Amino acid sequence: MFTTDQTAASEVDGDGRVPEELVDAYREHGFVRVRGVLEPDRVERLRAHAEAFLTAHRADSLEQRGTFSQLVNVWRQDENLRALTFDPRLGRVAEQLAGFPLRLWHDQLLVKEPRNNLATEFHQDRPYWPHAGDRLPLSAWIALVDVPPERGCMTFLPGTQHRAGLRPQDLHDEDDLFAADPELRWVPRVTVPLRAGDCTFHSGYTGHMALPNRTDVARIAHVVIYMDAATTYDGTPHVVTDPLGLTPGDRLDGETFPRPWRA
Repeated sequence: MFTTDQTAASEVDGDGRVPEELVDAYREHGFVRVRGVLEPDRVERLRAHAEAFLTAHRADSLEQRGTFSQLVNVWRQDENLRALTFDPRLGRVAEQLAGFPLRLWHDQLLVKEPRNNLATEFHQDRPYWPHAGDRLPLSAWIALVDVPPERGCMTFLPGTQHRAGLRPQDLHDEDDLFAADPELRWVPRVTVPLRAGDCTFHSGYTGHMALPNRTDVARIAHVVIYMDAATTYDGTPHVVTDPLGLTPGDRLDGETFPRPWRA
């Protein structure tokens, strides 16, 4: 799982399934790299669409402290990026790894600008989300450019996907996750570089960080976040749910949180 050879062909078959050893690795470690999720020509087209979308919407970024640009629910605004978010093969792999039915929570573009020397510090994703009654969510982090360590690839804390109950962590504080759970400081760290078109899947509780981008090329990732299809709203404020008029206990389903890859 942690080899450095990334020259292999796609690990996703025509039915949208990955080898069982990748499923086993994901469930043991809380993350896995899947090679060749996107074909090279498709990656190039999507990268161009993502760059154009970023240029038009950079001012809408939710991250205002310069670490990265974060544009949420791009599937509602760009039909080309929507097609990636709702790629049936991607959704089928996610459900294979999770082992239960999923819905879309939201997608996002995450971009580290060239020569951005800021890291995204260690954190878990799930504590930020207003979810209840759910099993482990997971994110597909798709590289639209080559992402070696010097361009801001991710580093994971294997086996931390079961560390639930922590408060949200500060992405800008390198020590905050470890202040919340000091034992995590001693977990071995695994850095996972990606070729354009490769993808990592990671659990919403798996501790991870992203290195700085020290190159002259923007690090562009398209992220699809999946949640347990049975997830309900817990009432906590969140940019995705705030406009929806939800009541705690409401199911997060319907057209806002669809399962289109089942079609």
